[in-house]
Amino acid sequence: TDKGKRELLKYRLEELIINKPWRWDRKWRVVIYDIQELKRRARNQMRRELINLGFVYLQNSVWVYPYECDEFVTLLKTYYDLGRSLLYLVVDKLEDDTLLRKEFGL
Repeated sequence: TDKGKRELLKYRLEELIINKPWRWDRKWRVVIYDIQELKRRARNQMRRELINLGFVYLQNSVWVYPYECDEFVTLLKTYYDLGRSLLYLVVDKLEDDTLLRKEFGL
């Protein structure tokens, strides 16, 4: 059922662990979102998920992580029904990423 599928997604999100590779590939994973006020609860819960996983706040609605996490983002989009409201970017270079590197110990 749809409810069962949703519960399964919830458990997959809770149990998902992102393996940190031995060596960083020097790419940033950026999550950008613009979620309407009608979905405020989903937006706040999604933000908590990002924080729990270790994402760092860059600026309004922009979060950064140094390791591959596309499966996690796909699960977020599906579970919270965000569709095109959330974008996942893999970026080769971020201007002045010194503080981010320090935050993640890179």
